[in-house]
Amino acid sequence: MRVERGFTLIEVLVALAIVTIGMAAVLEALTSSARATLYLRRKSFAEWVAINQIERVRLTGVLPRTGTSTGRVKFARRQWHWRQKVIATLVPGVERIEVSTRPVKDPDGHAWYATVTGYMGQAIAAPNPLAPQWIAGPISGTPPGVGGPPPPPSTQPLGLP
Repeated sequence: MRVERGFTLIEVLVALAIVTIGMAAVLEALTSSARATLYLRRKSFAEWVAINQIERVRLTGVLPRTGTSTGRVKFARRQWHWRQKVIATLVPGVERIEVSTRPVKDPDGHAWYATVTGYMGQAIAAPNPLAPQWIAGPISGTPPGVGGPPPPPSTQPLGLP
């Protein structure tokens, strides 16, 4: 007669220890992934806040004075702190705008989450001969500079037949 044997107490404890170690590793990976996701979300919002600040300056149409300024703005249900540095470039009439941002209440204690650089200026470029000529009606013929003389400019005002 044969007797069926089950697992011994030692075997059960070893199996339970292996499962516990595996579950701890999975939990740590999930926690790390969630923490990284939250940080990247805040970093993306910080970049958007910085881009918005540069565009606010550009939309004024006035070149800002060189120097540093700071401020706060509400974005994505959070308060954000921004620091703007305006630096003159070697090109006359063009300035570099560097904006750094971070949340006002920063849970991770980072200095700045994002820094975005933009340029604003009143420099004038030379006219481009290949730029499109906006006329009322379809464009016909060959483009200027491609075999033959350029077509005569339209004398009709835009929008009139």
